[in-house]
Amino acid sequence: MAAARRPAAGAKSRGGGGAGRRSAWLAEDGSKRWGEAFFLLYTPFWLTLCLGIIVPFKLYEICWISDGARRSGRAVLGVEWRFTELEYLILGLVSTVPAFLIPLVLVGKADSVRSLKDRYWVKANIWIIIFSYVGNYFWTHYFFTVLGASYTFPSWRMNNVPHVTFLLTHACFLFYHMASNMTLRRLRHSTAHLPQSIRWLFEAAWILALSYFIAYLETLAIANFPYYEFVDRDIMYKVGSLFYAIYFIVSFPMFSRIDEKDEKWNLSRVAVDSLGAAMLVTIILDLWRIFLGPIVAIPESRQCGQPGLAWFQAQ
Repeated sequence: MAAARRPAAGAKSRGGGGAGRRSAWLAEDGSKRWGEAFFLLYTPFWLTLCLGIIVPFKLYEICWISDGARRSGRAVLGVEWRFTELEYLILGLVSTVPAFLIPLVLVGKADSVRSLKDRYWVKANIWIIIFSYVGNYFWTHYFFTVLGASYTFPSWRMNNVPHVTFLLTHACFLFYHMASNMTLRRLRHSTAHLPQSIRWLFEAAWILALSYFIAYLETLAIANFPYYEFVDRDIMYKVGSLFYAIYFIVSFPMFSRIDEKDEKWNLSRVAVDSLGAAMLVTIILDLWRIFLGPIVAIPESRQCGQPGLAWFQAQ
């Protein structure tokens, strides 16, 4: 009787019982489990601030009828105030800095017995900050020279890339990679009984689909912000999203490996792994630029010749 009951219990766990479902989505390591939950729960804060309040209500640009227009009876709208470089920088800091500060105060149970360098949220932040920094500093220029994108809002810049995008990209990428971690874990649990080649096929298909979906969704989400422009927005949605998805096709499976098994990563391994992922993405993006070229007609002054790289101006 006992032997007959044991397979039934195992089948319930594999088939999606409460505990089985939770363990299939969540990391075994307590620090990683807490870190993923924190970053996901933190996401609505900055997402609501940026895409739920500032962009739809156009708080970056407030317009009203000037006093002179009222006195003369003319219904003329004038821009009286708008975000400057400082406001955009503050927005980026408010959206991103709490991802580093809150876990110092709200310490998870597993993290309470670990040193700071061994906590998953620290490792995740380091991996993403390196990857997103390279993405902004270098890969944004592929958006300029291949996808026909441009930033026209006022901002202090580094290598012609607004500082605020460095900050907001970090918050975005944390969310994307936590969602990828959990879905990949669930997929691997569901396909564990299949042959290895079939498991890899399922995982590759899911990474490709999720990467494209996130790239497309981000492009669509900021469509109402008028100061991030594209030569052809429709082509950007369809083809440019695939170009952007290359970031995640590389980063999702590589990032998911951090502390996923029994071996715990140290910070140097985290940094080297992120730099390796960044280099691989750079190679693929430049191969696209050389062999496929821009997806739209780019003005000659913004093109980059084949001998150079996308962030070098052609002479």
